[in-house]
Amino acid sequence: MYPKKELAQIIIAACHQFEIQTIVISPGSRNAPLTIGFSNHQDFEALSIVDERCAAFFALGIAQQSQKPVALVCTSGSAMLNYYPAIAEAFYSQIPLVVISADRPSHLIDIGDGQTIRQENVFHNHILFSANLKENDSEKNMIKLSKAFSLLHKVKGPIHINAPFDEPLYETVGVMNDFSLIKEESDTEVVIDYENLAQQWNSASKKMILVGVHYPNSELEILLDKVADDPSVLVLTETTSNLHNKRFIKSIDNLIFNLTKEEFSDLQPDILLTFGGLIVSKKIKKFLRDYSPSEHWHINELRAFDTYHVLSKHIKTDSFSFFENFHQLVDFNNNSNYEHHWTHYKNLTRKKHKQFIKNAIYSDLKVFEKVLKVVPDFSEVQFSNSAIIRYSQLFEMNKTITVFCNRGTSGIDGSTSTAIGAAFMSKKRTTFISGDLSFFYDSNALWNDYIPTNFRIIVINNSGGGIFKIIPGPKESNALKFFETPHCLTAQHLCEMHRLDYCKSHNIETLDKELAAFYKESTQPKLLEIFTPSSQNDLVLKEYINSLK
Repeated sequence: MYPKKELAQIIIAACHQFEIQTIVISPGSRNAPLTIGFSNHQDFEALSIVDERCAAFFALGIAQQSQKPVALVCTSGSAMLNYYPAIAEAFYSQIPLVVISADRPSHLIDIGDGQTIRQENVFHNHILFSANLKENDSEKNMIKLSKAFSLLHKVKGPIHINAPFDEPLYETVGVMNDFSLIKEESDTEVVIDYENLAQQWNSASKKMILVGVHYPNSELEILLDKVADDPSVLVLTETTSNLHNKRFIKSIDNLIFNLTKEEFSDLQPDILLTFGGLIVSKKIKKFLRDYSPSEHWHINELRAFDTYHVLSKHIKTDSFSFFENFHQLVDFNNNSNYEHHWTHYKNLTRKKHKQFIKNAIYSDLKVFEKVLKVVPDFSEVQFSNSAIIRYSQLFEMNKTITVFCNRGTSGIDGSTSTAIGAAFMSKKRTTFISGDLSFFYDSNALWNDYIPTNFRIIVINNSGGGIFKIIPGPKESNALKFFETPHCLTAQHLCEMHRLDYCKSHNIETLDKELAAFYKESTQPKLLEIFTPSSQNDLVLKEYINSLK
């Protein structure tokens, strides 16, 4: 059975031609022609998620892992607006999504008809392309779809297809018509002057490479290692960088928490080379804004954010292609002690870190040490935002583990749904580590029939938004409860409702006991809720920072 609507057939044919494989569908009537078509087509994997916001982040998690476009299908009206948080995240994280919204035809807009809003171009600020289609205009519709899908294969991000359908909506036919779209040719290849870049690079005595969110890439690690052999090159990575080398500085904040003005000045690079997604560390962003490099080069095929207000070169290629060409042209500056000095300082800081953590009292910080030690090798960790991802930055992750977090917009919404989508796609053992507010905010993520049984959730419940006790300002504002939003909620009844195994901990002894059994095989996903003392967490963290001096 296929939809009788020609417009629906064209959209389905376009998705098939451009090799979209996974379709995440939310229920509704106006999208019935699309739902019927996608769910009955043997070449699509159609998945059903009721809540549109969860559906969009679930699709984002699938696309995050596959690095291939995933389609979303919803009905008309406010349903599509629930996609917006995930669309913004996909836009800034450069994750490919095909957003297909069913709509009322134009003669029903703004006349008081139900489930009707102004849908055309509604995502225009955070979308790569908007294809506003019309019924009974096949030629123009195919041109628009060709532009949208061709663009999606050149750069990664979200595209929006808005498709109006008049009633009747449920009529079917046995065979679809044959529609073939014209794939637009790629743009001319960008020419990069590697010789000139290498000349500038080789003449500088202090070069800093800063890596943001990045997919694991063992071949890139080898190339980056060759460039980092230069004593004048210092490589800084984050938890989400997924690139490893014993000389790289992984815990950036630990290194610069307590530097003096003179030490900051010594760390200031001549050239800053950045690649990957957005940076978590506020400390390194402030440092590079206050102690600006002479040159800032950013590697990215699509865009370059002027994060440090001194962007001088946008190198429009992927990171592997750049270093594949660049590493052959770099000379070593053996007169520089830039890398040696700061890796030596890093090693001293690491010793202080280990000593403090060993004796730390039960708190968020101590819990992180315990949790990260037991995450299985060669598995995946998804972090929620806010304090959780920032705590992770204080520890050196097991290099066999891959790490992800929604850092495009850094919102707490959708982290659980993204993690479930990622686990569904990757088939790897996945642990989602979340704060309590982020978890409860996205609790509908558990309304999902596709959660793998080996999926694990760890909720660190400090009874509110703990980050607002850490950052300067909220505690002195007389409005802390509106920032922190204290609560007494637990995840136990959510787990019962959604059929997850539930366990909890309130101290070191029960935590060790629960973690010992947490990764054993089970017939259901598991959630461990770790309750920590809200009144102590920020004090322990401040003591930790001071101990690194």
